[in-house]
Amino acid sequence: MVHRIAFIHTVGFLVDVFRARMREALPDVDCFHILNESLLQDLLRGEDKTAVYRRVVGQVLAAADAGADLIVMTCSSTSPAVDLVRPLLDRPVLKIDDPLMAAAVRTGRRVALVCTAVSTLEPSSALLRSHAEAQGCQVSIKPVLRTDAYTALLAGDRESHDRIVCDAVAEVSDSVDVIVLAQASLAHLAGDLAKSRSVPVLVSPPLLMRTLLERCAKLT
Repeated sequence: MVHRIAFIHTVGFLVDVFRARMREALPDVDCFHILNESLLQDLLRGEDKTAVYRRVVGQVLAAADAGADLIVMTCSSTSPAVDLVRPLLDRPVLKIDDPLMAAAVRTGRRVALVCTAVSTLEPSSALLRSHAEAQGCQVSIKPVLRTDAYTALLAGDRESHDRIVCDAVAEVSDSVDVIVLAQASLAHLAGDLAKSRSVPVLVSPPLLMRTLLERCAKLT
C-alpha cells in the first residue's frame, strides 16, 4: 500500500510545482521533498559524474529510510544514477522522464530534444534511445541546446529564457514529428508552444503524474 511518495529535486522551484500537483491529483497520499541543488550545480561545473551520482544514490536511500514507498527523481541530468540505485531497493524509483520518452517514441520517429542545461542532453538522449529500443524502433534525435536560456533563468530573467526557448523550437518544428521539452523547468511553455506549432509538444510533469496515479491505483 502506498503511504508516502518522495520527490528528489535539484532545482528549488520544482518543490512547489510538485506539491501543488500532488495536492490536486493525489491529495490522500503523503509526500515529502528532498532538495539538493548542489547535485545539478556540480554537474554543470563539470565535476566527476561518478561522485555526483554516488551522492544521488545517497539521497534516494535516505528517502527510502524515511519510509517512502515510491521515489521520484525529478532531475533529468542526474537520472542515470537511478539505474545504479534501483537494484538496491525493494520499492520503485522513477525517473521523471521515463513516461515522457516513452510517449515521445509512440508519437513520432523524428524527435526534437529541447534542453537548456548542457548536463541534460546526454542522459536524455540515452533515455530516449532506450525507450525506442524497448518499443522495437529507432528514433532520429535533433538536439536543441540553448544554454543562454538557462543563464537567463539563473539571472532571474524568465522572459528572456522563455523567448529563447520558443525561438529555438520555432526553428526546428517543421523538421520533426514531436517536440520534447526535456526539463521540467520548461513545462510552463508547453501550452503556448502547442498552440503555435503544428507538431505535438510533450513535457514531463503531467505524464509523470499520470504514471503516479496509475501506480497508486495498482498498489493501494
